[in-house]
Amino acid sequence: MSLAWNPSKKNSEHERWICIYPIYLNNKRSLANGRKLAKDKCVENPTHQEIRDVLLAAGLNVGVENKLHPKERSKEPLFRGRIRVQLKNDDGTPVKSEFPTRDSLLEYVGTSISKLKTRQGKQSSSEQASQPSTSTSKKGKGKGRR
Repeated sequence: MSLAWNPSKKNSEHERWICIYPIYLNNKRSLANGRKLAKDKCVENPTHQEIRDVLLAAGLNVGVENKLHPKERSKEPLFRGRIRVQLKNDDGTPVKSEFPTRDSLLEYVGTSISKLKTRQGKQSSSEQASQPSTSTSKKGKGKGRR
């Protein structure tokens, strides 16, 4: 297996597909630590399954590999996974006209993960957990009042 770029390979071959790691879309990371987008377009700790689900729903050819980004310190399965996506056809045209570049695809994935049903359930449960604590808090009772 050669590591050099081979111009004889076609865009439809798996080796020519672009790679997306979950660290690219993690708003807990800095740009120096692997994030590729602005924080407002990213989500907290995305998984490779969520990225794969969004790309499959968009109708793209997707492959999943058990790889780890070099800047990822944690070896946990949650942070593992590399997604390969076919971005261009053999003639060089985009597979989907909505995603002509890698950056446009990353922006779509980042904004779409937050709309997943699994993410919606986590947000609503965290909001419900925070509401009772604020309603039961004692107001006006401080250490200095007697």
